[in-house]
Amino acid sequence: MRYFPLFLDLDNRKVVIVGGGEEALRKVRLLLKTKARINVVAPALHEELAAYRNDGRIVWLAKSFAAPLLDDAALVYSADDDLHHDVAVAAGDRGIPVNAVDDAALSTFITPSIVDRDPVVVAIGTEGTSPVLGMGLRSRIEALLPQALGSLAEAASHLRQSVAERVPQGNRRRSFWQRYFFGSIRDSFLAGDARSYTRELEAALIDVTSPSVGRVSLVGAGPGDPELLTLKAQRKLQEADVIVHDRLIGPGILELARRDAIRIPVGKTPFAASPKQSEINAILIREAKAGRHVVRLKGGDPYVFGRGGEEQAALADQGIPVDVVPGITAALGCAASVGLPLTQRGQNRSITLLTGASEDGLAQHDWAALAKPGQAFAIYMGVNAAGDISAELLDAGIDHRTPVTVVENGTLANERVMMCSIGSLWETLALNGVEGPAIIYVGLKPATTSADILTFPAREATGHQVLRAAS
Repeated sequence: MRYFPLFLDLDNRKVVIVGGGEEALRKVRLLLKTKARINVVAPALHEELAAYRNDGRIVWLAKSFAAPLLDDAALVYSADDDLHHDVAVAAGDRGIPVNAVDDAALSTFITPSIVDRDPVVVAIGTEGTSPVLGMGLRSRIEALLPQALGSLAEAASHLRQSVAERVPQGNRRRSFWQRYFFGSIRDSFLAGDARSYTRELEAALIDVTSPSVGRVSLVGAGPGDPELLTLKAQRKLQEADVIVHDRLIGPGILELARRDAIRIPVGKTPFAASPKQSEINAILIREAKAGRHVVRLKGGDPYVFGRGGEEQAALADQGIPVDVVPGITAALGCAASVGLPLTQRGQNRSITLLTGASEDGLAQHDWAALAKPGQAFAIYMGVNAAGDISAELLDAGIDHRTPVTVVENGTLANERVMMCSIGSLWETLALNGVEGPAIIYVGLKPATTSADILTFPAREATGHQVLRAAS
């Protein structure tokens, strides 16, 4: 280890930055998070630095560099390539740590990549060898640490005296703080649930060994690609004690979860025995009442054909705290993946999301309204009902040439895209062995047609009443 990591108190201490351009601006932005007195030495200033000067946040010394300008400084940054040597020598003569931007040989300290959750701060250093690696590690840690973590730590500082008076030292006190920072108390705080936070906190102070009610996070996993998970969704997966997941959640997403988390699959399989919604609700309630943090992981978004509302209501009836993490719903994610505009000037100004299936079979809609010219809609869970759907629309008077785009396994490596007409939809799906998951877009086609898109000529459907019966 060449560089020894430490945290330096800059409260009301002078820091000098030599240079007034982009590099100086980057250092100032970082230092403005502290209470340092920032002096910028440069004949001219970047306009953003000038704004900081006008606001009184920095002091501008509008002159050329001279060694005495470093007197009494705690740190020095040289952000002007032509002055690196002179600044380094002047700082060295005064025993002041100096950083010459992008010149490790002249620097006596380096600035790490920083994750700021004040007062919680994480610094990542690579000793100047791999800045991009440091940035990548920082982005991963950013995803794991909630924005409100600093507020949680600040709240803990106000509790220390009370905890010291009420909770015995040793294992019981450690257990309390473990529960506070990594358990249900923390979850309630981060969710902004003041009522649950107060209840959990008081229960923990009374008896740190008593089990607490857990909580459930309804988390949207997006359309399939793990990189389309939100940062909050990734964090929830890392924190979960139990993950109750749909059938279509890919292994790439589950690999991001905490390795020792219990995984309970509850996905529904067409034409096969599957867990009922009441059974899924019972699992969530059971695990939460055991004091666990449960993640209910759903494809797409929990509130778009994900029955998130039903599960939230069932949990609320049992007094179990619930928070919701939105996901990119499949219709939006798959459309973006294949370059399919869902709204476009001069073509369509709205998009309808509908399901092709219900518990009783084909979902019923206002087919006459959907069949009107200019309508655009995306159908979830429509593969098995495609014959019925096209028949209903054709009966309602839709033009048989209306374009249809089908996206199977959207956003994944095995994604397939097919274009046809509503009149040949059932035939297209059958001939290509489409089994889903797939989104069917009616009245929409990609902005450009690539060689990867299978295109089928528009034709008028014949015997669609028979297709309906066969489906």
